[in-house]
Amino acid sequence: MLIARDKFIKTPVMSLQTGGKLAETTRIIINPHNLSVMAFELRGSLLSDDKVFLLVQDIREYSSLGLIVDSNDEFVLLDDIIKLKEVYNLNFHLMGLSAYDTKKTKLGKVINYSLEPHSFLIKQLNIKRPLLKSFVDTELIIDRTQVVEVNRTSIIIESDDRQPSPAKKSTTVYANPFRSTSPQAEVIQPK
Repeated sequence: MLIARDKFIKTPVMSLQTGGKLAETTRIIINPHNLSVMAFELRGSLLSDDKVFLLVQDIREYSSLGLIVDSNDEFVLLDDIIKLKEVYNLNFHLMGLSAYDTKKTKLGKVINYSLEPHSFLIKQLNIKRPLLKSFVDTELIIDRTQVVEVNRTSIIIESDDRQPSPAKKSTTVYANPFRSTSPQAEVIQPK
């Protein structure tokens, strides 16, 4: 099951220990090297610092209540995890990136993405087409397997080099099993 990015913004973080809300998510921290969610930045009245994060490996479950964790002991600060600090300082935002194919043709801009809630991998990208191309199709959905490269300003998608095959006419005639092939005489039963 894929879940849209919007469902993870302002999502409550619930504690199994207390049964209550600990915080809510404000930002998704994406690792651009493998297009995976690394952590969620949090805010809440119970949090002491401004930069508090929840690593995805500390999430028990995603449910209709929100992100479920054991307790607030799962929260980390920016300086606690070196890799998190490195990715955070990249200031990478997937939303708004221009998308090009490998032939340097502009496909559009990333307007949304979907992730798989168990692995927190970004599985699909929603690309809004440029104005002239939007008359044919307004949006593209790109699978993560089509992504060739991600950099600071753009995302490169594998181009489709296959030529469209001409439409073939179907000459197969199908028999309707409910219609007989020869007319049958109507039989009238006496009363």
